[in-house]
Amino acid sequence: MTQPPQQQDVPGTTDAMDPTPDHGEQTYRGSGRLTGKKAVITGADSGIGRAVAIAYAREGADVLISYLNEDDDARETARWVEDAGQKAVLFPGDLADPATCRAVIDKAVEEFGRVDVLVSNAAFQMTHETIEEIPDEEWDYTLAVNLSAFFHLTKAVLPHMGPGGSIIGSSSINSDNPVPTLMPYSATKSGIANMTASMAQLLAERGIRANSVAPGPIWTPLIPATMPEDQVESFGQQVPMQRAGQPAELAPVYVMLASDEASYVSGARIAVTGGQPIL
Repeated sequence: MTQPPQQQDVPGTTDAMDPTPDHGEQTYRGSGRLTGKKAVITGADSGIGRAVAIAYAREGADVLISYLNEDDDARETARWVEDAGQKAVLFPGDLADPATCRAVIDKAVEEFGRVDVLVSNAAFQMTHETIEEIPDEEWDYTLAVNLSAFFHLTKAVLPHMGPGGSIIGSSSINSDNPVPTLMPYSATKSGIANMTASMAQLLAERGIRANSVAPGPIWTPLIPATMPEDQVESFGQQVPMQRAGQPAELAPVYVMLASDEASYVSGARIAVTGGQPIL
């Protein structure tokens, strides 16, 4: 299964994608698994973040939608959250700046009073054929958005997260099967898996759980915005299911990890990879 060749400018938008990703708008059915919870989701304007926001809202959670500058996409996510009867808070800003990370949490506490679930999902990547062509600034930016922001968000949220809280990092299949042309991105995704495992041990005595999800090739705006057209066209064919996954296919895992049903699940990394194993 292939996608039409296509490219966008970074960070990419949902409406320009062909086909349009499925975020579970017409299919996800909630059952009260997150009733009363307050969640912060970064990168929630589109892709996996939007699918998680929709699912969380339909499960009964209020959601702060953190995003870079994709205002139209973010407003669309907020509309789905509000249609589910939940509160949506929009917060634009670049998470490469630690001050923005702290401001995201401050806004959530101002609006919700606390944070029960933190999903660190925002990410940046670019494709490069050689190490030499990776700009120093891009290396630093990729680490700042993907990895350091996770640290700053977690550090900021802990004073406002009580027992039963859940921290979820978006890792990747690339953490174990690195794509050489995405070296900085792959390195950060390995770091997220490692950080989450450490946090699970550090935070257990506080009653806070930490887990990560390792998606495989998922059809989101990041793909046409950061990959050459020929790679976009064949995106997803490398896994056993021979197709890209849809954001909606990730949401149930994020719901489970946020819910009280996962009260003994901490330090886990869950693969959603279309059949490709991770170590």
